[in-house]
Amino acid sequence: MDEQSYSKTAPSVLMVDDTHANLELLSTMMKGLGYKVRAAISGKLALQSARNNPPDIILLDINMPEMDGYEVCAELKADEKLKDIPVIFLSALSEAMDKVRAFGVGGVDYITKPYQFEEVEARVKTHLELCRKKRQLQENFDKLRELEKLRDSLVHMIIHDLRSPLMVIGSYLGFVKEDKNNILSPDSVNDIAEALKASDRMTGIVSDVLDTSKLEEGQMKLKLTDCDLGRMLEEVVSGLMSLIKGREVRRSASPGRPATVLADREIVYRVIQNLLANAIKFTPENGGLILLGIEPAGDRIRVSMKDNGPGIAPEYREKIFEKFGQVEIRAGHQRYSTGLGLTFCKLAVEAHGGRVGVDSEGGKGSSFWFELPVNGPARTVTAPAAGRLRTSVIPEEETSHG
Repeated sequence: MDEQSYSKTAPSVLMVDDTHANLELLSTMMKGLGYKVRAAISGKLALQSARNNPPDIILLDINMPEMDGYEVCAELKADEKLKDIPVIFLSALSEAMDKVRAFGVGGVDYITKPYQFEEVEARVKTHLELCRKKRQLQENFDKLRELEKLRDSLVHMIIHDLRSPLMVIGSYLGFVKEDKNNILSPDSVNDIAEALKASDRMTGIVSDVLDTSKLEEGQMKLKLTDCDLGRMLEEVVSGLMSLIKGREVRRSASPGRPATVLADREIVYRVIQNLLANAIKFTPENGGLILLGIEPAGDRIRVSMKDNGPGIAPEYREKIFEKFGQVEIRAGHQRYSTGLGLTFCKLAVEAHGGRVGVDSEGGKGSSFWFELPVNGPARTVTAPAAGRLRTSVIPEEETSHG
């Protein structure tokens, strides 16, 4: 055999036909090309042979007693160990519906009898090569996944080790900033305040990376309590006043009923904080306007933040919430977010059974929003971006964030 063979040894072919003459003729020809050939004169014997020693490819007749080729193929595809074996039908049936049915049960090709042996040889070789490449792709994919896990583990370890010294730096900067003895000059106090803000931002990035990893792996435990979203908005705005500077942050009319949801307060607070910080980042200092809104949305509450920044191109409105989308966006020299913050927001909101998104028009600003169910998340939530999140729900009185 040439280099296109399915494996280092000669590929094995299982031929299934209830006519001995057909089996003998085709077997002789295939063996002459170097294939390992096995024959079965019935569907049941074919299935037994395949289960005992899976072949590389199967040539399958349709009209056979007891069990026809369609049934044989269907059983092969239902078996986890055999479902990837390519099945080529060889049959005297030539109607289009016969071929449609053959492909419908999982066949990869269909050759009509009487056939030219050169055609059988060419199609067998083609499908063996396709299988070889498919297997190689799967092996490469598995290797990449393992490398990705190793990379994520290394990043997680480094980021985790950075958190403690960052918190220490922030604490000492806070002490120095207080300057109770008025030793520092105004410029020095201002410099320390800027350093403290940078330290806080770095700590926030570290937290986003670690918690994004937890959410992706379904290890984030939600501590549920009643959360007043209106009050949380006010707290976040107050905490970010040093970043707001010349921008105007305006709150729309409050909803007719209290905007209270059952959620993890700390996580939702960070979602609001990330979205508002992102809006501030991309809103001009002079003339910048951010409108905060809260409104009921059926059995959910919607929180929105509309800015008058540059807006977001349509092709990036989904990508900005994706971890690897952020890499692609930055490679294209676009800046629509400040890091993993939006990825964390998406995973955190979806872990609560909610939704997050952005409405935007180029040059006319953006409106980021998220919705949370009033009565809290279900115990298992499926998140498209992160696979299945098995989120543990813990009442607040049982534990607290630490």
